Amino acid sequence: MTQMIPAWVDGQLQPVEKRQTHLLGLRHKAVSVFLIRRGEILLQRRALGKYHTPGLWANTCCTHPAWEEDALTCAIRRLKEELGIDGVIPEHRNTVEYRADVGGGMIEHEVVELFVAEVGALTLAPNPDEVMDTAWMSVPDLTRALEKTPERFTPWLKIYMQKHAQDILRKVP
Repeated sequence: MTQMIPAWVDGQLQPVEKRQTHLLGLRHKAVSVFLIRRGEILLQRRALGKYHTPGLWANTCCTHPAWEEDALTCAIRRLKEELGIDGVIPEHRNTVEYRADVGGGMIEHEVVELFVAEVGALTLAPNPDEVMDTAWMSVPDLTRALEKTPERFTPWLKIYMQKHAQDILRKVP
């Protein structure tokens, strides 16, 4: 099934096929979620069948909203679809923009709505088409791993932790 996502073409927001958006490096809408438990971030390792950045570690969940889907609805939907997580309502933290080469001639040029939720015990049921592994990692351990083995992580996770950690890690009021 072809997924149409909101992308800017000639200054106008319009639905564009997801893979085409990345091949053309079009600026487009995205959502990223970070779940935090006792100072640890839930990471996912992307399934090997993903068409870009397969097998790399990323934040809890990241995706593109469907055409005319609001960001919070998208975040909640993808937590369920990717990780089987239900009942978590993340808080919007910021809107950020980045551009990164993700390999295979593809570019992620995203306008991202960042969401964070502090959670307790969770039951995970990762979708094997999306996620091959999960891990809880402390911020200091993640920072060290990003410095020591950056090739194991998605470009966007590196950008988020280098440039937007203050938004992601600030406590929920």
